[in-house]
Amino acid sequence: MPCPFTYTLPKHRYIKIVKNIYRKEFSDSRPDLLPTCYQTLSFRIDEKATARLSMTPKASITRNGAVLLGKHVACDSHEGSRPIRVVTHAHYDHLTGLERSLRKCQAVVMTPATRDLLGAIRGPLFPFVGNVKALNYGETLVHDDEKLTLHPADHILGAAQVLVEDRIGGRIVYTGDFRMSNTPILEADVLVLEATYGSPFQVRPFRKVVGEALVSLVESALKIGPVYVFGYHGKLQEVMQILHSNNVNVPYLVPEKIFQVSKVCERHGMRLGKVLSTIGDEAREIVEKNEAHVAFYHMNSKRHVGRDAFRISVSGWEFGYPRRQIAPNEHLVALSDHSDFKELLQYVSESKPKLVITDNYRVGGARVLAREIEKRLGIPAKALPA
Repeated sequence: MPCPFTYTLPKHRYIKIVKNIYRKEFSDSRPDLLPTCYQTLSFRIDEKATARLSMTPKASITRNGAVLLGKHVACDSHEGSRPIRVVTHAHYDHLTGLERSLRKCQAVVMTPATRDLLGAIRGPLFPFVGNVKALNYGETLVHDDEKLTLHPADHILGAAQVLVEDRIGGRIVYTGDFRMSNTPILEADVLVLEATYGSPFQVRPFRKVVGEALVSLVESALKIGPVYVFGYHGKLQEVMQILHSNNVNVPYLVPEKIFQVSKVCERHGMRLGKVLSTIGDEAREIVEKNEAHVAFYHMNSKRHVGRDAFRISVSGWEFGYPRRQIAPNEHLVALSDHSDFKELLQYVSESKPKLVITDNYRVGGARVLAREIEKRLGIPAKALPA
């Protein structure tokens, strides 16, 4: 990890070094952006006309996917030099190196809901292994000269944005994965932005009608027989909540792990309807009698279950239609828990950062998004890791 360092040098040498650092990080010469380029520069000129240059990285993303904020915090992957690890939510691509973090970090920070979801996904002993620190939204953890606060992110239950504030009032924000509709926009000096749908072509003008399309499809299919829904943890429970709130009052049958995740969601306020584990007697009887029900399975189970039933896959990787038939007995519903391209730009515009870093470790269009942010908003942006 790069460490802070200090030079004492004549003023003209200081100016030359700053310019060289700037040119190295940005291909275009824009002196107006000099104070905010990629790494924040601070200096003092003393009475002897010397300059003291301190260069401390404010944010970065490592090749292992760790989002580094300030001097002490790593998010969503393990970084050995950082004493604080943050888990923004319970999806696997944000859990890299979690076991090492639990063994080695002074604190592994997450929301109470994320802690409980990981207990359901990874086993009931998870919260008791390592120093897990559950922070509610708006609650602050102080470490040395930095403050860490979690803020809501509309993604899955428990998802959080991360704000780190340094001793001089600098604000470094990592959005994590988020959907704009119910996500507060945080003002930032440096913004680390998810880039799942970072291409200008990845927009969904029909987002508001997706729920209606899903309910209509399920209701029609239930007249013929059982319906199988495939998705990921969190999104499956969102589908249950949409169906239940629209009076699709049939049993929801799920494998045991999804059952445990669903129970956590209910304890944290979600209303999902009648959810039954497939290992229970009532669920078995419903299947044997071929009674109306909706079965929910993880996307990884798609090849193995419900192959002859009516099937629905919920995915954000559909931009043409709210729903689309992809096989004689299968439809794709464009239910996304990520912001589309226009919403990502909206967040950046309203956050007013001096620098944006787009997440180039996880799947998405980080490089394209960084270029578009610079072109459309005039804000310096860089995709990391490079």
